[in-house]
Amino acid sequence: MHRLLTFKRLSVLFLASFAACFALILAYEHFVRAPGERCEEQGKWWDREGRVCAQPISIAEITGRPNGISRAEASRQKNRELVAIERQLVANDKAVAADADRQRAALKAEQER
Repeated sequence: MHRLLTFKRLSVLFLASFAACFALILAYEHFVRAPGERCEEQGKWWDREGRVCAQPISIAEITGRPNGISRAEASRQKNRELVAIERQLVANDKAVAADADRQRAALKAEQER
């Protein structure tokens, strides 16, 4: 009698399925887990959803604030800079207005001659 699943065929089937499962486990390790571990070893952040290895940056680099200065102090410093800029703009506006008045007076004096 001829059987479909002999001991030899069963052993080959078992070894093939074992090898396939082992290959899947190795592929999972290599393509899913290992990139995250390599990224974290470099001191970066691993995003599993986007599969992105990102360099962490400090909030001071984003805002341009030097390290060691508090948020309140940086805000006060920025406000002082803004006030100085506003004063400079007002002074420029006054200078332009004064120059326009001087030119009007000169033009009026010239027209009266």
